[in-house]
Amino acid sequence: MRTSHHSCPFQGASDLTRRTFLAGCAACTSASGAIGRALAAAAAGAAQASSNASRTRIGLVFTHIPPDRPTWPNVGYDYEGRKRELADKLRQACPDIEWVPATAHNADEAKQILNQQPAVDGYLVYLVGIWSGAPRALVESGRPVVLVDDFYAGSGEFLIEYARAKREGRRVTGVSSSRFEDVVAAAQCLACTRKLRESTILAVTERKHVEAAAKHIGEVFGTTVKHLHGADLNKAYESASLDEARPWAERWIAQAEKVVEPSREEIEKSARMYLGMRSLMDQHNARAITVDCLGLFYAGLMSAYPCLGFWELNNNGAIGACECDLDSTITMLAMTLATGRPGYISDPVVDTATNQVIYAHCVAPTKVFGQDGPTNPYHIRSHSEDRKGACIRSLLPLGEMTTTLKFFAARHEVIVHQGTSVANIDDDKACRTKLAVEVADADKVLEHWDQWGWHRVTFYGDLRPHVEHLSRLLGVKVVQEG
Repeated sequence: MRTSHHSCPFQGASDLTRRTFLAGCAACTSASGAIGRALAAAAAGAAQASSNASRTRIGLVFTHIPPDRPTWPNVGYDYEGRKRELADKLRQACPDIEWVPATAHNADEAKQILNQQPAVDGYLVYLVGIWSGAPRALVESGRPVVLVDDFYAGSGEFLIEYARAKREGRRVTGVSSSRFEDVVAAAQCLACTRKLRESTILAVTERKHVEAAAKHIGEVFGTTVKHLHGADLNKAYESASLDEARPWAERWIAQAEKVVEPSREEIEKSARMYLGMRSLMDQHNARAITVDCLGLFYAGLMSAYPCLGFWELNNNGAIGACECDLDSTITMLAMTLATGRPGYISDPVVDTATNQVIYAHCVAPTKVFGQDGPTNPYHIRSHSEDRKGACIRSLLPLGEMTTTLKFFAARHEVIVHQGTSVANIDDDKACRTKLAVEVADADKVLEHWDQWGWHRVTFYGDLRPHVEHLSRLLGVKVVQEG
């Protein structure tokens, strides 16, 4: 057994609550010193370079009738002051969005806005008054729209127009909430639709399923999928410098709570694989890469497992996804773009005795709250099934809401369930990371698994609103699991 000399100050997986998780982050982050900071900056730079992102432009349309008429909110209401206030809050909360403001007092003015703003990626319609008729004109344009009720001002028209839009299957989502953060979440999902259309996924496999999956993903998300072969990845791996790879391996070892099976040489091979994948992503201007890791490795067509590379990519805003599962990959990409948080693919196990689902895989992030959030501890292990290579056992934070889902582009559906993280299971059988989550009813979760495949993708946080908003804007049906 090989262990590193560094150990993070945690008492073990079963004691990893949010308090101990946050308390130990500084020690984990500082372990690698200047080299670690330099490498982290390089990783973040690579993710940014591969994003190919132009700025999202959203039409911010305020709708109301003139202030001299008695109505909600009231006659003589200061619409202009309220519009300035809301526009300023949106600019501060969403600095990456270019807001294009306008006002529509009636349907004709809304149609003029549609003709004058052809370059926007969608509309956020703030109903700051009622009975203008403008929201319906914007909804019926066929463009993606977020309707927002400014409480006690736009409520009546919002309720009617949002219900109508949903019934008609429009690409519309709505916010009826006193929390401004909920408006921001919807705006981020609207911006996400633009980013998805600009994104590229690399699919590395010898299998022939890519063409059909790419077609469906393109139709629903607008995302491009490029099919590469094992030889392309091997070439990139062989071209990666061992001298450049070694500092990555040293950083990973230094920051690990422990290294169990893999040798330093094996971890260096993983670092070269990471650099090879990154070079392919740079070459194709891709946000995401998914590799048929088991098939290629078992067939002798891949020199090292990509697990550590996936972990590094996911921690830094890009996407590395297992087993060339394109539905899971687009799920990871969409939710990370919408929320800034990484997810991880798993092979779940359902325990009805404890009312838990255990999400097991040999890859998981250690920055589950996003790039700027804290880092949880991890172990470096061999890959579970064949006891070869190197992978991650992530000791994930407990006592947190999780959202687990998967988009199915071919069916225009997404399945979702939620629960609370309760344990990091330590069992030598099966995949290394095993996060146990207590769900509402484990028996019900069992009912329809055959229709959706084994894999699911888990994210930290109550992200159900993001799933709902994004699905409505994309024309995808949400299916509750369990």
